[in-house]
Amino acid sequence: MPTTIVNTRRLLPSLHRLELVYTGEPFVQRGNMETVIALWLLGAVLVAAGIAGMLVPALPGPPLLFAGFVLAAWAEDFQYVGYGVLAVLAFMSLLAYLVDFIAGALGAKHFGASSKAAIGAAIGAVVGIFFGLPGIFLGPFIGAMLGELTEHDDLQVAGRAGIGATVGLLLGTAAKMALAFAMLGLFLVARFL
Repeated sequence: MPTTIVNTRRLLPSLHRLELVYTGEPFVQRGNMETVIALWLLGAVLVAAGIAGMLVPALPGPPLLFAGFVLAAWAEDFQYVGYGVLAVLAFMSLLAYLVDFIAGALGAKHFGASSKAAIGAAIGAVVGIFFGLPGIFLGPFIGAMLGELTEHDDLQVAGRAGIGATVGLLLGTAAKMALAFAMLGLFLVARFL
């Protein structure tokens, strides 16, 4: 077997990772520390971007967060964080997407908003990003109001729709952040305990 490994490494140096199949040595112990550090750093950047994406509607938070966890697990050849933990993290990422849509829709519907108000709130959330933190909160409110005004001419009904969209956005964001930190906690427990 060792002869085969040497020949494989000499003939196909880019595939030297196949050594794991034969020796079972961890990736870190083979002297490829630069790759491990790069994977950990990229994973940390993606996790940070994913957490930011849970707050900012334009960034796809759940997939970024999950990709960061996968890279961090890959950096150590999935020795500490295995496929089972990653499957749970993938499910939690999907759940974060569902929570976002459900919270916005329930918030708007609870306050009597139409479907046009929900669409307006989504457009307002995206446009609001360009206006900083006030835009993130006022964008869905104004968008829902404008969407509702295309359906009904009543400003009071449109105001309730705007409040419902904003409440739904805030509740959805709180739920997504809770899921993000639960995912982070699960990863850290699996890695360090």
